[in-house]
Amino acid sequence: MTGLRIGVVGGSIAGCAMAIAGSRAGAEVTVHERSSGELQDRGFGIVIPPPLHQELIAGGYLGADMPTAPVATRIWLARAPGRHSVRELARQSSPVTPCNWGLLWRALRSNIGESAYHRGLPVGSVGRTHSGHALIRTADREQEFDIVVGADGHRSVTRELIAPEVRPAPAGYLVWRGTIPLSALRDHPKQLELLKTAWITLGFPGGHGVFYLIPGADPRSRLLAYAIYAYPPASASEVPVSTAYVRDIADEHFPAEWADVVARGEHASQALHPVADFVVPRAAEPPFLLAGDAASVTRPHTASGAVKALQDALCLERALRESPSAAAALRRYADERTAEGARLVGLGRRLGRALVENTPDWPTMGPADVNAWSRATLNGARSYLYDGVHQR
Repeated sequence: MTGLRIGVVGGSIAGCAMAIAGSRAGAEVTVHERSSGELQDRGFGIVIPPPLHQELIAGGYLGADMPTAPVATRIWLARAPGRHSVRELARQSSPVTPCNWGLLWRALRSNIGESAYHRGLPVGSVGRTHSGHALIRTADREQEFDIVVGADGHRSVTRELIAPEVRPAPAGYLVWRGTIPLSALRDHPKQLELLKTAWITLGFPGGHGVFYLIPGADPRSRLLAYAIYAYPPASASEVPVSTAYVRDIADEHFPAEWADVVARGEHASQALHPVADFVVPRAAEPPFLLAGDAASVTRPHTASGAVKALQDALCLERALRESPSAAAALRRYADERTAEGARLVGLGRRLGRALVENTPDWPTMGPADVNAWSRATLNGARSYLYDGVHQR
């Protein structure tokens, strides 16, 4: 693909990963990022499968020195019936590699090679030339490319061109994300010891919380990252609800020690998002392709947002290297990634029903019950978050 010109709309994790993919396949890549500032300040937590992390290092997407906080076990907790104490329900083998979103972006950004990365350059629209090439239009110019990658999230201007009918389908509930300095765990040594080797799922009626450690801005430091899923209060007329509501959820449903961390801990960052999903009918239509959240958004229970974007990039690199033409590469990409997006959306909906919409009676469950519930929820699907469930 030497001489191929690729334009990437969006310079976040998906955009940087796709730029690396194009550069490694021999293309000349230009990235357009609408934000004028650095993106590394977005310090929320994400997790990726350990084998994918190793593949990205071997492939030159990430450096081995990028800070991570790997753990191998998932611990399920709930509040004991009629009490405020914690009850452990089960432990499952579930190796994950937690990352700091900002540090992951920085690592990808530093490895995009010779690609041109333009900040503060919003893309107004994309289009086609009479010769079948792609156009990217910004406020001050119009550039022609052989391929345009839409990596600009769920409001993608590229998706509006090739799949204008696609709109997010709301789940009806919300997710609160945040990070908390470890100083909040100073008086909770048992919780800190758990988090050093495991990530936590805390179930409650109508929702659940996920907790794990991630690297801080200082690679030697750690932050407690969380994602808490629940319905908005009945009194809420519309979303977004105040982020302070998560403290009410913690006080009402969490064991006392976990409620104390979330409800009274000082937050380093906090955000609230309505949960929704969608998938495009086709992830590429030459000369355009969609990556990351531009192509599909799954409910966050799958922990596949950044994961899918990174896998999209690996797929594009393989397709460009092994296909006879750019159009053939995009058709191969579409065949592989459209199916995966649809699979993840289906999996996210099943997990959402089981973890939020129709939660079990968590406090009464034990290891065998949690494993049986997990297998029934997955219904034959695979998820790296439920690694132990697939082991015999």
